[in-house]
Amino acid sequence: MKTILVPTDFSKHAQWALQMAVKIAKKAKSKILLLHIVEHPITDSFNVEGQIAVDQGWEDKLFTLKLIEQGRAKLTEAADALTSEGIDVRVALRMGNPFHGIRTEITEQEAELVVMGASGHSTFDELARGSNSDKVVRYSKCPVLTVHEEPGDQPFKDIVYATSLTDREKDFGHVVKRFQDIFSSNVHLVRINTPMNFQPDHLVKPSMIQFAKKLMLQNYTLNMVSDWDEENGIIHFAATIGANLICMATHGYRGLSHLFIGSIAEDVVKHTTKPVLTYVMRS
Repeated sequence: MKTILVPTDFSKHAQWALQMAVKIAKKAKSKILLLHIVEHPITDSFNVEGQIAVDQGWEDKLFTLKLIEQGRAKLTEAADALTSEGIDVRVALRMGNPFHGIRTEITEQEAELVVMGASGHSTFDELARGSNSDKVVRYSKCPVLTVHEEPGDQPFKDIVYATSLTDREKDFGHVVKRFQDIFSSNVHLVRINTPMNFQPDHLVKPSMIQFAKKLMLQNYTLNMVSDWDEENGIIHFAATIGANLICMATHGYRGLSHLFIGSIAEDVVKHTTKPVLTYVMRS
């Protein structure tokens, strides 16, 4: 993980996300890219270099300039604090659509992880258009770690990895393995049996063993859990073992497919208070 992207609005939850990113960066020797976006109702985003190329009245333009000035000052302050801790940090200030800005920075800076805060218990608080966190989880080209609370001293001691045991998860499995190696974590593989998707233990367990061996996991457990649905099964299991992180791959459904099928990963992010690491599986 050479570059960790941390979008921030300087809120409490964004600060918690930055604290988590610092813990990872120190262990993985990563660079942190701290990104602030001055929201503006345009479809795209652009880097702010002191000029505003947006058609606004003079009052709105002055207000936007003030927001840019404040954002730049806060970014500088945050970067100075990180530098004093020995963190290699870069800052980026953009204006426009937050999701577009995050996606652009992921591509241009080749970010390998996004760490972002979630507001309280609901990351997806705007059902009609979907929040920025919702879109990043669904469309990001790299893993996304969503943080709901202030991180503890051992943020990834016990990791729940909810897996479908398919080869499509290979790339994400290596990410989970990387987290285990960095933090000496215990990984708890889990498959949720539901009334609509049930498989007996004697069939699932050999597949889980083979899956763990392919990833060369160390210090892992195999778990088959029954619940009414996958979301609640994952959340209840994580709570039962006192997990510090939930890892899940998502299909990244879009448009009508997402509307009708939904995403278990997004539902888990929405309803848990634990950090959740998600990754969109490639077709």
